[in-house]
Amino acid sequence: MSVSIRIPRWLAAPAPGWTTSADVVVVGSGIAGLTAALRLRDRGASVLLVTKTVLEEGSTAWAQGGIAAAMADEDSPDQHLRDTLVAGVGLCDVPAVTALVHEGPARVRELVQLGAEFDRGSDGEISLTREGGHHRDRILHAGGDATGKEISRALIEALHRVKDDPGIEVIEHALVVDLLQDESGRVCGATIHVIGEGQIDGVGAAHCRAVVLATGGLGQIYSSTTNPPVATGDGMAIALRAGAVMADVEFVQFHPTVLFLGDDSTGQQPLISEAVRGEGAFLVDVHGVRFMQGQHELADLAPRDVVSRAIVRQMAATGTDHVFLDCRHLGRDFLERRFPSIVASCRANGFDPATELLPVAPAQHYASGGVRTDLMGRSSLVGLYACGECSCTGVHGANRLASNSLLEGLVFAHRIAEDVADRFARGELAAVAAVPVLARSGATDSVLLRSAHRTAIQHTMTDGAGVVRSADSLAATAADLARLAAGADGVEGGPKSWQTTNLLHLGQVLTHVAALREETRGGHVRSDFPDRDDAHWLGHLHAVRGADGMVTTSFQPAPPQDLR
Repeated sequence: MSVSIRIPRWLAAPAPGWTTSADVVVVGSGIAGLTAALRLRDRGASVLLVTKTVLEEGSTAWAQGGIAAAMADEDSPDQHLRDTLVAGVGLCDVPAVTALVHEGPARVRELVQLGAEFDRGSDGEISLTREGGHHRDRILHAGGDATGKEISRALIEALHRVKDDPGIEVIEHALVVDLLQDESGRVCGATIHVIGEGQIDGVGAAHCRAVVLATGGLGQIYSSTTNPPVATGDGMAIALRAGAVMADVEFVQFHPTVLFLGDDSTGQQPLISEAVRGEGAFLVDVHGVRFMQGQHELADLAPRDVVSRAIVRQMAATGTDHVFLDCRHLGRDFLERRFPSIVASCRANGFDPATELLPVAPAQHYASGGVRTDLMGRSSLVGLYACGECSCTGVHGANRLASNSLLEGLVFAHRIAEDVADRFARGELAAVAAVPVLARSGATDSVLLRSAHRTAIQHTMTDGAGVVRSADSLAATAADLARLAAGADGVEGGPKSWQTTNLLHLGQVLTHVAALREETRGGHVRSDFPDRDDAHWLGHLHAVRGADGMVTTSFQPAPPQDLR
């Protein structure tokens, strides 16, 4: 049974030693953050863009497969809509998906006009391929399997072209610690820790009229993930502590084909893109038997939750800790041309996809839930927006369709920028006259967990709230996290301990809502409730931290979807 949890309001941190201001603070430098910043500036807002390391190291740069959009004559937004709804297992927000698929092609064309160079065929037209869950070729890719890097490059170059514009400022190596709110609860800024020199150093306060969170996912909450080290869920955690509604946090996507390097290999693991199966690779077990036939009409290209569960079952049946991906028939020349980065990564780890079976197993890949937003990216807190993986727009439902993530960041960042600019033009979201002073280190409602506990969080989350869950495993994880929370002493301080504490708070909420949902659906798999249960669980679990720090949950029914 799930137990109650209490989340402190603040991370223990020094009082701000400097201040800055802008109309909008954008946090994150992936496709969502960069698009939001550039579009907001185009609409006349002054922007402060804050990124945790350097501009180039967001999660977008790691995206291999591509970006999905209905660009082909034989395709349509309505077909893309249906594939997305099917993958989301009844929990997609239809208006949000409709906006995604209908606006997506135009946003992608704008990206091309900005300078993004996607792979093209001999006829000069953009090449399109297929990934899991898609019934049409609609995946644009660049550099074979380096789509995210190309999109990131184009957006960063666009940002550099306006580097002399005083209306847009970039601060790198900056971790957002907590949100600032006025007496009414409106978000009016954030505290930021900067590793730098001079006046902008240590903890400061950025005051603004609106904050846009585009901080990516929470992959580092697990021992094995495809996410980069920066993916510590910071945006989700600071929104949670400020009282924003969180939704669908229990739905965590595990990518089925991650190169298996042994049980002792932890942290970011090499991803083998779904596009490899889109080009004809297939899965076999340790006996060489193909096992996806009969599991789903798309077989090896079924949605990720279907394939991951099938792999877990096959591993259990054969007593192994991995299966294999067979790419050998695709040929060396094709593999090296189409997937140069993946081939290089495999060879660097001792495997040649042209001549060998590749050992693979599921690993954490994507958070389908996050800060609940409306169609314009507004959270439940006035002045706070969220987009990209840290948000829950409703487009993914219980399981994200392959390559919809980059598209979501692009489409909803554009929507946020338009909404913020329109509200500014109407005289809404005026600057707050009196910005509150954040509590100092040691304040009553602050906390900090030592960074040495990160490994313990990752292990218990992997064991109890990972690919397959149960009431017993979730209860054990909740108890482990509660013990860690009880030992938080606020002593260490600094980015490592702040990020570890963020992982703790998100782990507590994820485990809490996962224990409540007694069914299997999409990225939430319960061994004790192995079936989908629309009669009781066709809807969304919302979680919110109240003024007393206690997290309360509510169930929001979703309308049935007719996909016949």
